[in-house]
Amino acid sequence: MGRKKITVVGAGHVGEHVAWFCAMKELGDVVLIDIIEGMPQGKALDMSQAVTLEGWDSRVVGTNDYADTADSDVVVITAGLPRKPGMSREDLLDANAKIVKAVSEQVAKYSPNATIITVTNPLDAMTYLCQKVTGFPYNRVFGQAGNLDSARFRCFIAMELNCSVEDVQAMVLGGHGDSMVPLRTCTNVSGIPVTQLIPDDRLEAIIQRTRVGGGEIVKLLKTGSAYYAPALASVEMVEAVLLDKKRIMPCSAYCQGEYGISDIYVGVPVLVGEGGVEKIVEVQLTDDELAALQKSANAVKETVETMKKLGY
Repeated sequence: MGRKKITVVGAGHVGEHVAWFCAMKELGDVVLIDIIEGMPQGKALDMSQAVTLEGWDSRVVGTNDYADTADSDVVVITAGLPRKPGMSREDLLDANAKIVKAVSEQVAKYSPNATIITVTNPLDAMTYLCQKVTGFPYNRVFGQAGNLDSARFRCFIAMELNCSVEDVQAMVLGGHGDSMVPLRTCTNVSGIPVTQLIPDDRLEAIIQRTRVGGGEIVKLLKTGSAYYAPALASVEMVEAVLLDKKRIMPCSAYCQGEYGISDIYVGVPVLVGEGGVEKIVEVQLTDDELAALQKSANAVKETVETMKKLGY
């Protein structure tokens, strides 16, 4: 059998933390790959020495060569550019589509049986592109977004109620961006509906803070974006696949009629196990929630159409 093999593409802040958390949880051996020579090797060596201190049996190697990633069980794609001041969304779309297309070709070549989890923004469009380029079955290519957005929502609810985050369950659907849809009806604290615990106006403020959760961190950091939570949200998905945990979590998955959405990747509740997205879970939404989810999916479709016009 041997240990599972996890490749993390991109050794920036998100990628290095994905590699680190995978090693820490002993999910398998980790390959960290980047185009910058020396950087993934240096970070991997540092991690190897750190896991030695804790006695974790995960090997971490850094490389610039996709041959070293061959036969990976799971590949997490974090490579891409962050949006810089003065950059339009279309500029970012073009730059990252170029990167994700090149990465996807290499992954398909060296790890044809891998499950791919994308993290690069704009997330839903990049997941769509990755599946198109690899030609992998839809269930083996999905994106990390809702899991992160839901964690932010849970975090803010726990702060508001001064209660344990362990007791907060929440679900955020839709595209990863301003149009995301935090679900009041699927949010509870130890089974108690959140609407019984937090007044409407405060809950609305928390929902709005969740929507701009990434932007709030960017404004505070000034020279970068979030990486601890995005990385750990991705690792939860890696863990669900490698340990066949059958977790129900919101991920960017390919819809084929579910929620009245077709032929697009968007954040929906899914069952994640060794088959990747084993099932899209259809929950009963209010009319407002369903309309917001469909509007969010249409925004993703527009981004994909722009990407196609750019030649991807």
